[in-house]
Amino acid sequence: MSRGTTRAEQAINRRVMQRDAGRCMLALPGTWTTRDGQVRRCLGRADCVHHTKGRKVTGWDMAYMVASCTPCNLKTGEPDRATDPPHRTMTEW
Repeated sequence: MSRGTTRAEQAINRRVMQRDAGRCMLALPGTWTTRDGQVRRCLGRADCVHHTKGRKVTGWDMAYMVASCTPCNLKTGEPDRATDPPHRTMTEW
């Protein structure tokens, strides 16, 4: 359940956007297709902030945040999910 961002967190996001001059720092090359069939590419201009190590791990530390465009942010996903082991169905108890 998402609780939204506080004013302090929004201020940090603005500082990250200013630091990175509003450019997408992820800048993923080429194009890709989303699960629903839409073709996406990097917009070059940032409109959100990406947590490079995962917000659960680093909190709101600007050292682990970069400005990004929405397509690149969604393509990259949450970094901490990549380290989770794959789900295995339990077949025996």
